[in-house]
Amino acid sequence: MRNFDYRKLKDAMWSSEIVNYIAQIRLMQGRQDMYLQRKPAELKRLVEIAKIQSTEASNAIEGIRTTNTRLKQIVAEKTTPRGRDEEEIAGYRDVLSLIHENYEHIPLTPNYILQLHHILYSHSAKSLAFGGKFKSVQNYITATDAEGHSVMLFTPLAPYETPGAIERICSSFTEAIANGEVDPLILIPIFIHDFLCIHPFLDGNGRMSRLLTTLLLYRCGFYVGKYISLETKIAKHKDLYYDALAASQNGWHEGREDATPFIKYLLTTFLSAYQDLEKRINIVSDNTTAVEMVRQAISGKIGKFKKCDIIELCPSLSQSSVEKSLKELTERDEITMHGTGRGTFYTRNDL
Repeated sequence: MRNFDYRKLKDAMWSSEIVNYIAQIRLMQGRQDMYLQRKPAELKRLVEIAKIQSTEASNAIEGIRTTNTRLKQIVAEKTTPRGRDEEEIAGYRDVLSLIHENYEHIPLTPNYILQLHHILYSHSAKSLAFGGKFKSVQNYITATDAEGHSVMLFTPLAPYETPGAIERICSSFTEAIANGEVDPLILIPIFIHDFLCIHPFLDGNGRMSRLLTTLLLYRCGFYVGKYISLETKIAKHKDLYYDALAASQNGWHEGREDATPFIKYLLTTFLSAYQDLEKRINIVSDNTTAVEMVRQAISGKIGKFKKCDIIELCPSLSQSSVEKSLKELTERDEITMHGTGRGTFYTRNDL
């Protein structure tokens, strides 16, 4: 039976690359936490945007989609979900909101993980079949090759081993965090990697892993996922995500795996999110006019950008303020507008 003892990680030697990632994340965490505590209201819009993006991206990775309008309505709880996809989107919304609002009261235990999984399927007919239940039959991690054939990539733990394994990774993680001997930024990727290798559910393992990543980050004092969607970053580079996971699974059943590729992947994802948040904080914190704020947001754009990109970077501005500012900058010949309607995009004229 596979053993899990995260205390051993205190003796591990990590590459200078990993150590550097951790140092950069902690530096940005310290700077941003001070600002967030002083001016949380100014970044309230970022929270709303991140919720929508996280719900959309995490489900899209699994092929679960709806229209942008419906998605926003579902996340805002202004409509009833229609069909299987929207039911599962609503479930993800509920779990994400629960984590946002109650993370300090959600300890890492098998029982809480089961409850979160049950909520994930609470709007779906699948709830009765396996929502909130560990797998009852063997599952496999597969991929489809160029000819459309299913190829088995990894065999997770057997159903009879699963409850005990989840119990052990939860207790080992909690003990290692309490002892303070292993950096949480190492422990979190390793826990998530083990969770994915166990693959405890018949469905929803990927989405649960991303929700648990957010939960563990919050519980360890890293709140970037509240303002920047980690799920969106993973979705944009999902091939790298799957490659890192596959590379780290070799020898896992025997305890001989090297989780370094997956650790690096998640650390770079966290770091990229902190870098994005820093850019947005710099824009929000400037006590300038709307036009100057939009100009600063545009200064970091290369190539095409849309109105929605600027709205996202300037959460303290209303949509109409962004539209007026873009119009003014177009009239000043600082940017050029291309296309019409939904296809409208802009480019800078100083490049």
